Amino acid sequence: MADPTSGPRIRPVLIQGGMGVGVSGWRLARAVAMTGQLGVVSGTALDVTLARRLQLGDPGGDLRRALASFPVPEIAERVLGRYFVPGGTAEGVPYRPVPRLGLRGSHAGDELTVVANFAEVFLAKEGHDGPVGVNYLEKIQLATPAAAYGAMLAGADYVLMGAGIPAEIPRLLDDLAGQRPGRISVAVADGEGHTAGIDPVALLGRRLGPLPRPRFLAIVSSHVLAAYLARTSLTRPDGFVIETPVAGGHSAPPRGRTVLDAAGEPVYGPRDEADLAKVAALGLPFWLAGGYGTPGGLERALAAGADGIQVGSAFALCRESGLDPVLRRRLRRKAGLVRNDPRASPTGFPFKVAAVPGTLSEQDVYEARPRLCDLGYLRTPYEKADGSVGYRCAAEPVDVYVRKGRPAEEADGRRCLCNGLLAAIGLGQHRTGGYAEPPLLTLGQDTGFLDGLPDDYSAADVVSHILLQAHL
Repeated sequence: MADPTSGPRIRPVLIQGGMGVGVSGWRLARAVAMTGQLGVVSGTALDVTLARRLQLGDPGGDLRRALASFPVPEIAERVLGRYFVPGGTAEGVPYRPVPRLGLRGSHAGDELTVVANFAEVFLAKEGHDGPVGVNYLEKIQLATPAAAYGAMLAGADYVLMGAGIPAEIPRLLDDLAGQRPGRISVAVADGEGHTAGIDPVALLGRRLGPLPRPRFLAIVSSHVLAAYLARTSLTRPDGFVIETPVAGGHSAPPRGRTVLDAAGEPVYGPRDEADLAKVAALGLPFWLAGGYGTPGGLERALAAGADGIQVGSAFALCRESGLDPVLRRRLRRKAGLVRNDPRASPTGFPFKVAAVPGTLSEQDVYEARPRLCDLGYLRTPYEKADGSVGYRCAAEPVDVYVRKGRPAEEADGRRCLCNGLLAAIGLGQHRTGGYAEPPLLTLGQDTGFLDGLPDDYSAADVVSHILLQAHL
């Protein structure tokens, strides 16, 4: 097996966060990696983003160039045959659906997921030797094996994962690097013993040589979880990203009983602060995230024993960000108006919602959107009385959710993150009657990173700004 510590720069000072659906796209990750720091693509829902961009005609031909390098051409050709539309579909035409995630799996879905992750990492690594990583959500377990394998085929240097307890990822990466079948456990409500996986030889129809094994960084919010993962070689990552509650997107709920402040946001206390001395004592490198992209943040992190910091929001607002440019400018003007909403995400985790007009942050926009769950990345599998497995999402129609055995109040206020985040990068679905999915925007709550940056700045500007402040 390849040495997991081989490859580009082992310990970057700065990690660019893997954000949203397509916000941390290949252009952003490539721009950061070209500075010598760790550029990270978001691995969330890459199957649907690739499919929709191909249906738009793949302007510039970047995706087709990446697919031409896929090691099994006939698989890439099948994906192109299903989704590529020369010249793009007409405006307002609905996108063709992609296979939904499920325990039974789908050969076509696995092919699309592998190819999509390969393409994103391939393009991020193209033309330079800087380090590139890919970020996944532990919550989306059903996609992880195929997604990680596709990224590894393109030579991903790092895999990062949060939003859960990623105890099985080190073994998965070991297996996939050796071209062996890789499986992980899947949490199924009221059931146990369920897994999801991929067999590289069966999928590709041939056996390829061993792959370089990417380093794995677990994104956690507490020293307790870090210690749990570090306790044995089977679960030990190559390092940690320690994230505070002010970071954008999802955050861990407060430990103990949840208390809301006057604005309806979760209150975090001393129990929610990671003991960095205990993290350092584990002997693994770690980076700090959530409010550390501000002036003095890197110096504070280094003084605490960290190897550096992870920064997300500053990159979300830069020119290379995958956000729709009009929405990105609106979000820049509204930076600071971000609410840690305990109800927005169907996962039950608090989620940062940026208050931007015309988006799902506004109650009237939310109420005007018909509730539906047609993408399903955040669905929860559950075992039915007859032993079969069903799927439910707190953002689906309330009556449907109730029929699946859950109380109606659990669905109150839930936003469809899947469709909203796709709309934020210009890939929102169009539906019958001219209805278009409204976007949902997220950002960190500490916006001090904007101090000293120009109005229209680049990813390289962010890197140099942070490193110069720290005199590095």
